[in-house]
Amino acid sequence: MINPRALAIEDDKDIAELYGRVLASLGFETEILRTGEAALARLAVIVPVVVLLDLNLPPHISGRDVLHQIRADKRLAETRVIVVTGHPELAETIGDEADAVLIKPVDVSLLSDLIARLHPRDKSD
Repeated sequence: MINPRALAIEDDKDIAELYGRVLASLGFETEILRTGEAALARLAVIVPVVVLLDLNLPPHISGRDVLHQIRADKRLAETRVIVVTGHPELAETIGDEADAVLIKPVDVSLLSDLIARLHPRDKSD
């Protein structure tokens, strides 16, 4: 059985590792990416089912740019994107492009529940 793939795109190492543990505990094959450039390069070759995305990424490509690219790519039409940001004012600028928006700090159990609701596992997974 192949586990579904997820990306955690977050520049803060500790937060990224926390997201990775949450995703792994839910049965995802998880990759952690720390920049928008790395995220776009990886998204060009894989199709994750879930992406946890920080909006404020260094240095040149923002999380908002990554989100726009995900939504513009037909291969990624089924990818669920959860934006996690410490900037509520940035969250307001993305409209309904994200499947969910959480403001940091995020409760781990809330994050787990949200991921499980957005990507329910069935016996075929």
